[in-house]
This record gives sequence, C-alpha cells and structure tokens, in this order.
Amino acid sequence: MPDSIVEVKNVTKNYKRDTMEIPVLQNLSLGVPEGEFLALMGPSGSGKTTLLNLIAGIDRPTSGSITIAGTDISTLSESALAKWRSRHVGFVFQFYNLIPVLTAYENVELPLLLTNLSKAERKSHVETALGVVGLGDRMKHYPKQLSGGQEQRVAIARAIVTDPTIIVADEPTGDLDKKSAEDVLDLLQRLNREFKKTIVMVTHDPNAAEKAHRTRHLDKGELSQN
Repeated sequence: MPDSIVEVKNVTKNYKRDTMEIPVLQNLSLGVPEGEFLALMGPSGSGKTTLLNLIAGIDRPTSGSITIAGTDISTLSESALAKWRSRHVGFVFQFYNLIPVLTAYENVELPLLLTNLSKAERKSHVETALGVVGLGDRMKHYPKQLSGGQEQRVAIARAIVTDPTIIVADEPTGDLDKKSAEDVLDLLQRLNREFKKTIVMVTHDPNAAEKAHRTRHLDKGELSQN
C-alpha cells in the first residue's frame, strides 16, 4: 500500500483486566490513501474507537505496526508520540471537549500554544480556521453561548488549526440534531474535498457514513472485506 498515508499492519490490541487479557482487535490491516474520507462502522464493542485511537497515537498496539505518512508511530517514545500527535492529528470528538471558560477563539488557539508560532501568526491561523467553519463572527462567544452544532464546528476549527496530516472523528454527529449533524458532515466533506484532508471517522449512523468515500465494517475486532 505505497500510496497509503495511514498503514495499519497486522495489528492486535488486547486490554488487561486483572489477570485476563481481553482481545479487542485481531491481526488487523488497513490502508487509507492520502485524501480519502473513510468511515468505520460496527456494533458497540467492535473495536472502532480503539482502532481510531491507535491511528491517532492515543493508544498503542499490543503487536503490529501503524505508520502515518512514513512514520512508524508504534515505535515512538511517549514524549515523541505526544509531539507527533500535536503536529499531525486533528481530533473531533462526540462531545466537543471545549473548555467552557475560554472563548471560541481561545479554544481554537489552544493547540497552537504548543508551537513556535508568534502571537500574530497564531491569530492568523485561528481566524482562518474559524472562517473555514463559518464562525468568524462568533470568535468572542463562550461555548454556553453557542448551539451544539456551533460548538462542534469550533471543535473542528480547533482540529484543523495546525493543518494536521489526518483528521480523526469519533461519532462527530452523535450528540447533534439532524440539521446540525448535516452541517457538520457537509463541513467534513468540504475539508476533504477542498483542502484534501484525510479523514477517518467512526460512526454508527448510515447517513454519516454515506458522506465518506468508503466504509469499512468492524465486528468482533476484525474488518470485513470491502
């Protein structure tokens, strides 16, 4: 899979509970070409979020390798992995994870505080990201002053502000009404189409999965064939 920006090879993931090992993923391989929008579906407990967390470098495989844009992240030290994550991965979660005491602008700026950008450069990046998600006029609003759909769009602006290599989205529409969900999915599609962002999205919603180029189904830790 030489054209894949995400290469998951023979990955097994087990969790320990007391003396028991609980298998979650079994010898799983997956390639995601650059610029693809991939949806992962499957029943609860099938390993979808575990696979997403492994791709994002939040978790480590028990065995196998995960290579993102040529870097085998399964071999990185904790500090190197944290640094890699902050530069290469944009996260979108179901419950937004915005900090209530910070404005939309400040929430989006957060990932940039880990970079060497000047204040002026950070301002330019934040304004661009909020403009892309259609919230340039809501910069000074706090999360409680925004609708759920607007909060998720702020979260997406925060995910893209570092211009990450990949965007990982875990049930990004799971807490939204139908109209807000549609807006968020349209925005993800636009990021993929116009900005060529590679997106891996976990969802239980067939309507959300339809927005992706390709859907893979996980069941009992194994990927179904296309």
